[in-house]
Amino acid sequence: MEPPESLLAAAGELLAVPSTADRPADLRRALDLVLAYVGPGFTVERFSSGGKPSALVYHGGARPRFRVILNAHLDVVPAEPRQFRPRRDGSRLYARGAQDMKVSALVLATVFRERAPLLPYPIALQLVTDEEVGGRDGTLHQLERGVAGEFALIGEQSGLRIVTDSKGMVTADLRATGRAAHSAYPWLGDSAVLKLTRTLGNLLARYPDAAEEVWRTTVNVARVTTPDTARNQVPDLAEAWLDIRYPPEDADLNGRTAGQIAEHLLTFCEPGVTPVVGHVGPPHHARRDSVEVRALQAAVREQGYRPDFLRKHGAADGRFYYERGVDAVIFGVGGDGQHGPDEYADLTTVMPYQRALEDFLSRLGPAVPGGS
Repeated sequence: MEPPESLLAAAGELLAVPSTADRPADLRRALDLVLAYVGPGFTVERFSSGGKPSALVYHGGARPRFRVILNAHLDVVPAEPRQFRPRRDGSRLYARGAQDMKVSALVLATVFRERAPLLPYPIALQLVTDEEVGGRDGTLHQLERGVAGEFALIGEQSGLRIVTDSKGMVTADLRATGRAAHSAYPWLGDSAVLKLTRTLGNLLARYPDAAEEVWRTTVNVARVTTPDTARNQVPDLAEAWLDIRYPPEDADLNGRTAGQIAEHLLTFCEPGVTPVVGHVGPPHHARRDSVEVRALQAAVREQGYRPDFLRKHGAADGRFYYERGVDAVIFGVGGDGQHGPDEYADLTTVMPYQRALEDFLSRLGPAVPGGS
């Protein structure tokens, strides 16, 4: 079944907006387009942090604790100009953000608009414009200002499968110091580079490079540098950049502070090498046996899809809910090419996705204290 023309027209307009992090006017334009699509009759709270606008939409007066929050991000990663000219090829809608996640966002907005006034419990539509650059000025900013819910559904692409887990992220530097010398007399020096490479060897022995998909902690060595400009010098300084992705099951990293993670990394370091932890982002996990997840599985089955569970290796805004003890899942339309030159949304999944969302909401009742 084809998506309605009104949704396709709105998708074409929204996908044409180059709503990247460096274009604040286009971030606002994308947000305003979706708010206009939702239409009047709802309370709209607007937020702004770090130059990134966001909004919370709900039915009624004073903001309640929501039974369900439908979360969508409207920002995209940069792309060539052609990718902001949407085109359709059969059941595929090509454009930057088609799969990730503007089409899903419009379906969430449709379901919210049509169902929020009718449900026996409050729901919200949470629209943010900074997920691709960390989410701290959108979802996290709203949560820090009191937005609360029992369950969050994030419309990232999943092909109607249910993502209950995603990895956390640590960025860290390894800084090595040694003693400079002429390279013809290396015994007079103490190479910072060799200390650093031995440290990296220790670290990668614990977290081997992955040759295939694995659900475990991985370490990417993004850069190894030294300030030396001469070949005939033993380097006295060297630095490596690390990007570490870890699942909720990694007790060495999950729930740890930056200082505690630095202490853990120090156990791999050669003398003269110091770890400096930059950013720590938590992982995300939702209980697979919760009332909400079981209801979503049943709704997916009704549409003839298998409600398989997925794990995502990238960080997502669900981690901000996880930190607060709130289950969040990723659930979105199908497609392919996320962040690539030929990104597309699979339009055959749009109406099953919408119907599954409506069915899911109809299966839930008001939250029971201590329930789920």
